[in-house]
Amino acid sequence: MGMNKLNHEQRCAVIRCLCEGCSIRSTVRITGVSMNTIQKLTRELGAACLAYQDKVFRGLTVQRAQCDEIWCFSYCKSKNVPDHMRDDPTVGSIWTWTMMDSATKLIFSWRLGSRDAGTGQLFMNDVANRVHNRMQLTSDAHGVYLTAVETSFGVGIDYAQLVKLYGNPSPEEALRYSPGKCLGAKKRPLIGSPDQDHISTSYAERQNLNIRMQNRRFTRLTNAFSKKAEMLAHSISITFFYHNFVRRHQTLRMPPALKHGVASHVWSISDMVKLADEAELDRKAI
Repeated sequence: MGMNKLNHEQRCAVIRCLCEGCSIRSTVRITGVSMNTIQKLTRELGAACLAYQDKVFRGLTVQRAQCDEIWCFSYCKSKNVPDHMRDDPTVGSIWTWTMMDSATKLIFSWRLGSRDAGTGQLFMNDVANRVHNRMQLTSDAHGVYLTAVETSFGVGIDYAQLVKLYGNPSPEEALRYSPGKCLGAKKRPLIGSPDQDHISTSYAERQNLNIRMQNRRFTRLTNAFSKKAEMLAHSISITFFYHNFVRRHQTLRMPPALKHGVASHVWSISDMVKLADEAELDRKAI
């Protein structure tokens, strides 16, 4: 079933599957749409979702924010990257850096790349360009955050790290993803005067689970990982748009974008797909 034969309802069915954690192959089986067509729609809608969120997530008022990074990989795991591809940054481990408004659960900034200082600085620069007020920020103890926050915000932020303390993992835990039993956490104020009661990364860490549940490319121990970093980027743009504008948060009883005031209504999957349709019409009009 080719792209030019898909009607609006079929496009919505494809995106609904992808937003609910289906792989491309399972979406093919459910909808009858070809894999190439699904990938083409992912590219078109991913670009449209990214452009829309980049436009509306400006001049935000954020009182408290939390950030974290979530791991996945493209093409293959880093240890299996062929020698001739070692210098390709789009192959191997890829980290998605996310920034969430604690009050509204809005994910208003993210960046894909390595877990190094360069990517961290670009990520924090983007955050600073989107928030117009002084806010409180909490991160984990990853070493690149302090320099990145200082460079982007100077003293115009209240910043703290939550340092988790882990015990030595058991032999069984060492074979899994767990770093060992968490024995506690230390709150470390670093810039300004962060409120001790709100030094937390709980919401950002919980969102990592949502990402792995809603986006099959992040699910561990499967063959649904991204084969190209470009497709991973388009896919995460769709996932975050669905989180921000469509999915009703259980506690808020509305999508985060509506709670934050950057949306005037609850979006539907149909509204999402129309973004890609409008972008296509704009391209043809040029």
